[in-house]
Amino acid sequence: MSSPRPLPCGAWPSPLSPERAAAGAVALAFAGAAGGRLFWIEGRPAERGRSVLMAMTMPVARTTAATNATTKAGGADGAVHELLPADANVRSRVHEYGGTPWAAVGADLVAAQFDDQRLRLLRADGTLTLLTPPGCRYADGCGAPDGRTLVCVREDHRGAGEAVNAIVALDTGRPGDAGTVLFGDSDFVAAPQLSADGTRLAFIAWDHPAMPWDATRLLVGDLVGGAFVNAQTVAGGPAESVLEPRWDGDGSLYFLSDRSGWWNLYRWRDGAVQAVTALQAEIGGPLWQLGQATYALTGDGRALLRLSRGTVDTLALLSLDSGALAELALPFVAYASVGLLDADTGLAIAAAADDLPALITIDLRRGTHTVVRRAGELPIAPEAVSAAEAIEFATAAGADGTPRTAHAWFYPPRHPGCVPLPGERPPLLVLLHGGPTAHAGPAFKTGIQFWTTRGYAVVDVNYGGSSGYGRAYRERLRGQWGVVDLQDAVAAVDHLAAAGRIDGARVVIRGGSAGGYTVLAGLAFTRRFAAGINYYGVADLEGLAADTHKFESRYLDGLVAPLPAGREIYRQRSPVRHMGRCRAALITFQGSDDRAVPPAQSRAITEAARAAGCPVAYLEFEGEGHGFRQAANLVRALQAELVFLGRVLGYTPAETLPPLAIENTPA
Repeated sequence: MSSPRPLPCGAWPSPLSPERAAAGAVALAFAGAAGGRLFWIEGRPAERGRSVLMAMTMPVARTTAATNATTKAGGADGAVHELLPADANVRSRVHEYGGTPWAAVGADLVAAQFDDQRLRLLRADGTLTLLTPPGCRYADGCGAPDGRTLVCVREDHRGAGEAVNAIVALDTGRPGDAGTVLFGDSDFVAAPQLSADGTRLAFIAWDHPAMPWDATRLLVGDLVGGAFVNAQTVAGGPAESVLEPRWDGDGSLYFLSDRSGWWNLYRWRDGAVQAVTALQAEIGGPLWQLGQATYALTGDGRALLRLSRGTVDTLALLSLDSGALAELALPFVAYASVGLLDADTGLAIAAAADDLPALITIDLRRGTHTVVRRAGELPIAPEAVSAAEAIEFATAAGADGTPRTAHAWFYPPRHPGCVPLPGERPPLLVLLHGGPTAHAGPAFKTGIQFWTTRGYAVVDVNYGGSSGYGRAYRERLRGQWGVVDLQDAVAAVDHLAAAGRIDGARVVIRGGSAGGYTVLAGLAFTRRFAAGINYYGVADLEGLAADTHKFESRYLDGLVAPLPAGREIYRQRSPVRHMGRCRAALITFQGSDDRAVPPAQSRAITEAARAAGCPVAYLEFEGEGHGFRQAANLVRALQAELVFLGRVLGYTPAETLPPLAIENTPA
């Protein structure tokens, strides 16, 4: 075997071309089971970002009467198949970020079509009909025991002003009806859950300016004559986030709460709330998309839980009575859509540190798993995978002077055939996740390996405000957005530079949405970064507060300050107002249909950077929203990043790439 070649970092010939990286970006989401079948959504960039409703009928041993009825809608036992016509795009826009866009109602299915947001009803005999009228969005549905009623979240856009959110009941036998309102007395609602006999309803609710990870209430009431009555709040409040209610067969109601500082499992029974777990671990997570599932009740006195410690996930079986916990030895580090096929068979979307995500079933008796569907094949050889290293580093002290540390995952450059030039240290790409309450975990990410195989080091920062480390860590960002996140990003760079692991003069900061805001703040308020890669980031805080969608319209009250009292703080922290200080290069990517961060934000920051004389490039993609989904646009964006960084950092990328217009650079 030949020795690795010394080549300039950044110019290594990566096996991950932009086309290959985009092709591997199939997404698996919103998995669940009903009537002996598995259902899930596949996001397919190669089909212009279409979200496809998929199903697999389980072997005959698992079938029920409902299974036999629904099999007519397509698919033999064990066969994976698409349920709807090729033009279907199953995706909800409730809260703009969406939520579970399908639900089983008896032997039938309902699904939200993205372009008009109307629900379609797929009957057991394969017929497809429109169920709801225009102007409303739906998600997070729960089928009633009567086999024809769907209880779900409705976001009504038919009137003037702010959309109206409510829990509604839809009768699948009455096409054209928008639904009967069961509860509409709060700004937001989520997670409707019916008791086994259909007589009780639980859900969570919250009001402006809180976000669901700040303060929610768990409401329970009776369904009598099609009305929700005898409502009571059983948990939650101004400093408590309650999530994921689930009824057990004995009438107990389980839910997650962070009242202890961590999202743990609780039970409401006989009018009293009891803690079921007391772990320094997160079971739940921030409710950005409705319908999240991080635990499931087996019905025989156990629960299947996702436990997240330091953003590393495991699955565990919990005895609900004794509290005994048995973790499963599975080869994955992240889980979503945790559910059940039956008491002994779990399901989840699982991601490993060295492979793409997969939909799996889990034999809970043996602790083994079976892969049902993969997001794709590993796009690089195992020996080319850069493994994540957890790092903890000192950062700016708290307001009271208390020393603090922050967290990140570090990936050194890796390529079986290349090494840096003698004496060369690699450039660093600093990644900032969105949210800003999301988090970065160690699961395999094609987008990271895209850079490490080219000779970059990458640090994926879990700045203060990230989830996965408890409520106190999440609340470090309260009133401090644009301060704490930026301090932690800079501290990560300083830590790695001091350790000699990176070239501190060649540091690039990259992020999208809230992460994009930190990118722009890094260029406007520091000289630590040579370049910034901004995907639809916030440039003008005051402008965002005036021009965004309902779900986030008051988010900045907590992250920055309430308006109008805090207007000066907004102006002080808005990068667009301070780009005259910037001496770094900036490339910005934007979707024309983005409602969360409108295009005006990206256009304004580009103009401000241009006026400051910074090297600047701007690409806006027609038809894309908040997060790109179409393969052609994903490819073009990666190509542009490669050209941009090669020009800024002074090397020639290994591949031939389309030209990119970069202003304010020497000819």
